[in-house]
Amino acid sequence: MLAPLDSLYQEIVREHGKHPRNHRRIEGAVHARGDNPMCGDRVDVFLALDEGGTVSDAAFLAKGCAICVASGSLMTEALRGLDAAAARALSAGFRAWARTGERPEAMPDSLAPLAAVHEYPSRVKCATLPWVTLEAALDGRGRASSE
Repeated sequence: MLAPLDSLYQEIVREHGKHPRNHRRIEGAVHARGDNPMCGDRVDVFLALDEGGTVSDAAFLAKGCAICVASGSLMTEALRGLDAAAARALSAGFRAWARTGERPEAMPDSLAPLAAVHEYPSRVKCATLPWVTLEAALDGRGRASSE
C-alpha cells in the first residue's frame, strides 16, 4: 500500500502529465529542442528573458511519457523570476536529485512530486530531458539530448 504522500505525488505527476501547465510556444523566445532517442521523448523549451536576463515566462511543448511531460510542466512553473545563473543551478540540482535521490537544500517543494524518479533508473532520462533542454536554451545551443 502506498503512503498517502506517495499517492499524492503520483496524482500530481499524473495531473501534470495529462494537463501540463505552460504547454505552449513563446514566439521570439530563447529556444532549444531536446530528444531522448532511446524512448522517443521530445521537448521544446521556450524562455522569455527580460532585459536583466530574468525568466519572465517559461513554456514547453512535449511529445513523450507522463514523467517527461510532468517534469517539463513543473519545471516551467519553477523557473519564473530566476536569472540565468539561478535557472542553471536549479537544473543542475534537479538532475543530481533525479539521479541520486539526494535533495539539494535549495530545491523548491513544488518539484517534490518527481523525487522518487531515482528509484526508476529507466525514467531518469525522461525526467531530466526538459532540464538539459533548458540548459541548451540558456547556452544558445538549440539542441540537447538525454544521451
